[in-house]
Amino acid sequence: MRHRTSGATTVEFALGLLIFLMLLLGILDFSRMLFTWSMASEATRAGARYAVVCDDTGQQALVLARMQALLPQITTVSVAWTPAGCTAATCEGVTVGITGLNYQWISPIVGAAAPLIPMPSFSTFLPREVMRKDPHSPTICS
Repeated sequence: MRHRTSGATTVEFALGLLIFLMLLLGILDFSRMLFTWSMASEATRAGARYAVVCDDTGQQALVLARMQALLPQITTVSVAWTPAGCTAATCEGVTVGITGLNYQWISPIVGAAAPLIPMPSFSTFLPREVMRKDPHSPTICS
């Protein structure tokens, strides 16, 4: 006598698909987090380069705008000229940093109340020797 097994195949497929989708979404979320990490690091580098090349002492909003072009999630940046209170002629360099950047998971398993994952702070220092000198891009300051 033959037993009916068509329903069992459907249940097995559904369970296998669920596990596969969980794994796939986990990999996608982790990849997005690594991309955000990499872009935050690159944004601090680009912000420091813009600040030091364009000689924008005190123009933190312009540096933030340059960095947000790479990573829109950035809301605040710190721009610290060395030594503090220097002018364009006396500055030794600039440190640009990001703090308070959070990563939002998109996996539906966590649901709508997905926790924000705090990312570490990122910072880049560039010396004054490259101020107003950029042989690769004369239009960076425009």
